[in-house]
Amino acid sequence: MSDVMVRDQVTEDELREAWALIEAAATADGQSAVSEQGRLLLRGGAREGVKHLLMRGGAGELVGYAQLDGRDPVEAPSGELVVHPQHRGRRYGRVLGEALLTESGHRLRLWAHGGYPAARHLAQMLGLTLFRELRQLRRPLGGLRSLAGPDLPAGVRVRTFVPGRDEEAWLSVNAAAFAHHPEQGSLTREDLDARMAEPWFDPDGFFLAVPEDDEDRILGFHWTKPHTGQGLGEVYVLGVSPDAQGTGLGRALTTIGLRHLAENPALSTAMLYVDADNTPALRVYESLGFRTFETDLMYRTET
Repeated sequence: MSDVMVRDQVTEDELREAWALIEAAATADGQSAVSEQGRLLLRGGAREGVKHLLMRGGAGELVGYAQLDGRDPVEAPSGELVVHPQHRGRRYGRVLGEALLTESGHRLRLWAHGGYPAARHLAQMLGLTLFRELRQLRRPLGGLRSLAGPDLPAGVRVRTFVPGRDEEAWLSVNAAAFAHHPEQGSLTREDLDARMAEPWFDPDGFFLAVPEDDEDRILGFHWTKPHTGQGLGEVYVLGVSPDAQGTGLGRALTTIGLRHLAENPALSTAMLYVDADNTPALRVYESLGFRTFETDLMYRTET
């Protein structure tokens, strides 16, 4: 079995190979084993704390890819891995997983997107423990007129994101709103710029709630994302500043974003991700007609 090569940055050829492998696996599995953040990091050049692990077969072909993101100063590094569908059942996944454990100093959080049995078995073989469940919820984009509101708190209005003006203020309120969320709360300006450079980015679908007397102070936001090829409109990120929580602002922003997505004739279904233990958010989304579609699982080494 070939060794795993560790890179701080992949070459252009390696990027093409890894991208083709990820896409082939997503087609076979019905879901990508590498998250949006992982794909951005793969394409984005060298990033301190990020490593790419490449495994080749006997003929030199790329049979597996893994990524380790150790940028969080508090949480254990997070990992993702994928094996090409044509090369599964040969213990490549276990070798990649063991390589992630070694590179992380045996302090690892590992995603199993979709929670498939093979991924759960691999986590068990690696000695990892389940500790996080991320649900994908969906609802039809039709019938939104039946939703009440949106009822904004007094003195609050909603405008759209202005590139070149709102980046730093948004990063600040995002960090506050997701202070206990290791991925979302740690987004940097480089992460934000990478997302704004994506073809799907549209500031007209990025809603900011601000005081009527201070339009530069962000109280909450709803960033939507169209997945046109799949007919999906995503509640991409929705957050409320701690000092504005409990005012109904989150529900109002959700409704505003959903109605925006429903205006796109290419989109038929809304989707979002929420942690299974976030009971208040689940109640809001379920009251808006969302139901669980699938589940991602995260495992970690014992702490």
